[in-house]
Amino acid sequence: MHRAGRHRQGRHANGHLHNSSLVSRDARIDALGALYSADATGDEPLLVGLSSRSRKLIKGTWAAREQIDAELAEAATGWRVERMPAVDRAILRLALYELRHTETPVAVVISEAVELAKEYSTQRSGGFVNGVLANLAATAGDHAVEAD
Repeated sequence: MHRAGRHRQGRHANGHLHNSSLVSRDARIDALGALYSADATGDEPLLVGLSSRSRKLIKGTWAAREQIDAELAEAATGWRVERMPAVDRAILRLALYELRHTETPVAVVISEAVELAKEYSTQRSGGFVNGVLANLAATAGDHAVEAD
C-alpha cells in the first residue's frame, strides 16, 4: 500500500523517477559500461553487482534503444547511429533515456554526458555529444519516449 499522492517504485504517475531517484555519476558510469558491452556483444546487458539505479537506467535504455536510435538518427546530422563510435552511441542512448525518463535537469544530463565522452571517448566526442543532445533537448516535446 502507498500513501495518497505517492506512486510505487519511485515513480510519478507520468513514469518519471522521483527527485530522490536522480541519477548519480557512478550509476551513469556503470550503465555506460554495461550498455557499451551489450552493444558490442549483442547480448543482454549484465546487471550483476550493480546498484538499483544503474539497473533501472540500463534496463530502460536497452528496452527503448530502437526509439532512442530513431531520435538519435534525426538529431545527429550526417551520422548514422550504427556508424557512431560505440562509446559515443552508448553515452547518447543513456543520456536520451535519462532526458526522457528522469527528472534530472537537462543541463545536468548534457553536462554529465559530455564529461563521460571526454573521459571515455575522445575530446572531439564531447562536442559531438553536446551538439546531438542540445538538438534533442530542443525538440523534447516533439518526441516523448514511452515511460516504463
